[in-house]
Amino acid sequence: MTPQNELRLLPWSGPDGKPCYLSTDDSGGYLSRLADNIEAVQLGMAAELVEQVSAVLGDREPGSDDLRHMLTELTGALRDVLRVATSRGHLLAVSELQS
Repeated sequence: MTPQNELRLLPWSGPDGKPCYLSTDDSGGYLSRLADNIEAVQLGMAAELVEQVSAVLGDREPGSDDLRHMLTELTGALRDVLRVATSRGHLLAVSELQS
């Protein structure tokens, strides 16, 4: 089990968008490493998306379809980043309590 039976919020959703959690005491286990890798990919993709949107907004006046597409992509990326931040913040708080 994770410290004090704490669950790790995973960087993906389950059916119906419900959060998924991992209960393990092996931070180097397969699912923990997979979650770490997916979080890194999500954060990298969000950073790339911000750069792309900044370039589009700086180069021209985007149409309503372009704006709708960019907002849809940014909303998904922000959702992923918030899930990563929540998960990592929770893990930090748990580790500080054990110190």
